[in-house]
Amino acid sequence: MINAARIPESDRDRERDRALLDDYSRTVTAVAEQVSPAVVRIDVQGPPQPGQGRRRGRPDEAAGSGSGFVVTPDGFVLTNSHVVSGAKRISVSLLDGSRLPAHLVGDDPDSDLAVVRIDGTGLAAIEIGDSSALRVGQIAIAVGNPYGFDCTVTAGVVSALGRSLRTKTGRLIDDVVQTDAALNPGNSGGPLCDARGRVIGVNTAVILPAQGICFAIAANTATFVMGKLIHEGRIRRSYLGLAGQNVPLHRRVVRYHDLGVESGVFVVSVEPASPAARAGVRDGDLVVGYGEKAVASIDDLHRLLTEEQAGAHANLTIIRGSEKLSLPVEPALRK
Repeated sequence: MINAARIPESDRDRERDRALLDDYSRTVTAVAEQVSPAVVRIDVQGPPQPGQGRRRGRPDEAAGSGSGFVVTPDGFVLTNSHVVSGAKRISVSLLDGSRLPAHLVGDDPDSDLAVVRIDGTGLAAIEIGDSSALRVGQIAIAVGNPYGFDCTVTAGVVSALGRSLRTKTGRLIDDVVQTDAALNPGNSGGPLCDARGRVIGVNTAVILPAQGICFAIAANTATFVMGKLIHEGRIRRSYLGLAGQNVPLHRRVVRYHDLGVESGVFVVSVEPASPAARAGVRDGDLVVGYGEKAVASIDDLHRLLTEEQAGAHANLTIIRGSEKLSLPVEPALRK
């Protein structure tokens, strides 16, 4: 028997470090083996979309690819909207090499999420976890198909929480997970997993040419959007029908009207026959509140205008000239 007291301190430190690295390696290996059977490559034919991995296609038709993962044994697959949006044809390749046609179930560009479906039963599926329990520094493992290299595994940590990311529609996605697990074009739509193989985010974007700054849509957001897309085919949101831009407010205006914000939304235009038009909103008004909430930016309005607000009466607080007005408004569902 080896007497531990006789082992030099430096040797004990090295053994402890090796043991920790072995544990880390076993964790990543176990997650990769658990998750990979449910990760798929998604190939599309149609207009190329930003962020897709490119592959050779017919000269008269653009082709692209991305990643996704099976969320139910009967073939529902979660991916990014920008991977499949506008595609004429979609096919899904499984780990065993089989390639299946897929159809689009629902697409939500505002959250950059989409659901497609393949015919199958008893498919390997991934458990989606609770992203509200995440902590900065915990292990994050990504599996995807960057540049067509199937089932590529990268590992890192959760770098930050609560980030915001703007989609191509202009809307802001809140509660985005930042990670340094390496992502590349083609990783889009793949899972970001914790040490137990549960999905904590849907990989969606990288910051180029920065290294190690990658983003995933939080699992809780994905769960909500996925449910709506599977059952209704889309996410319904309410709207007011105004176009605006964020502007700072003069300090005297803030003090005089006792506003809770130092910026507002300058109304550039109002759609005819829209809820904003019926409420009497005019070009040049400054929106500073909706209901009981202060509004400092367009993004604030987007967050407040949920499906539940459609048909519900609320007051839109505006500054017009030197007056503070409260206009009754009834948001409508966007078609």
